Amino acid sequence: MLFSNIAQHLNLPFIGKDIELDSMNELSLSLPTQLTFAVNKKYSKELEVSKSKAFLIIDTLIEHLPIDSSYIICSDVSISMAQATKLFNKRPIEPHLPSVIIGENSIIDTMARVENGTRIGSNVTIMAGAYIGANCVIGDNTIIYPNVTIYRDTLIGSDCIIHSGSVIGADGFGFTHTKEGEHIKIYQNGNVIIEDHVEIGANCAIDRAIFNSTIIRRGVKLDNFIHIAHNCDIGEHSIFVAQTGVGGSTKLGRNCVVSGQSAFSDHLNIAPFSTFTARSGVTKSIEKSGGVYSGFPLMNHREWKRLQIRIAKLNN
Repeated sequence: MLFSNIAQHLNLPFIGKDIELDSMNELSLSLPTQLTFAVNKKYSKELEVSKSKAFLIIDTLIEHLPIDSSYIICSDVSISMAQATKLFNKRPIEPHLPSVIIGENSIIDTMARVENGTRIGSNVTIMAGAYIGANCVIGDNTIIYPNVTIYRDTLIGSDCIIHSGSVIGADGFGFTHTKEGEHIKIYQNGNVIIEDHVEIGANCAIDRAIFNSTIIRRGVKLDNFIHIAHNCDIGEHSIFVAQTGVGGSTKLGRNCVVSGQSAFSDHLNIAPFSTFTARSGVTKSIEKSGGVYSGFPLMNHREWKRLQIRIAKLNN
């Protein structure tokens, strides 16, 4: 897509060369063929070293642009960014993609639907009512139970199990907001990657990324009713018990144990081998590995137990 087409869609002029762009990305990860954006001066250093050649910015950031950049000055970069994501959103179904490729000894129920562009490995089982979107990959020996929905571009590894009712790759909950209180959709143009030996329980929801990928790493085990939001990265061999939710862009290290009805805020970094007891409310990043935590506000588990004893004595 030409940069001039984006400017026309936003109803804003552009400055610089009219270059061809194939996608969008966040500032720190953007490539020369990707449109990116900087919301305020906090991003001036990242802007100066960005590999991108096309930017949505505020006027006070012009001096920080790389040489030979093309740019659009926006009164509200967040709203312009959201409007631009619509231009790169792919159609859910693309009949022109190549026919489905199915490996040896795979069983696909006649009541399952697999869209074009998808590649299915050997010894895969896909049961009735399952829907596999366009351009997906499903690795060897994976089992997909009835009524699982897998949106387009999802990558699933080998030896995975996905139980009934789970939805992989739906849009993340992304909106920006006008001064009048209207909600402008940020189209989620990334995907979901599920690595090998992952088991996903019934009625889980794993959202696709805004840009890049939501990642469930090797050996992760999810119980029923788990929500993983967009752009999360769940460390290998982590375990989640039922009714747990993880906010967008939060990253957990390997072998984390998360007990039932726990919740994580967005944009957190959680150290490996962290354990959270039931109904933990995690609002801050955790840097030290191996800790055990409880409660809301979150605290060390031993401190939390002492606090519960004191509260019980007060009630007596």
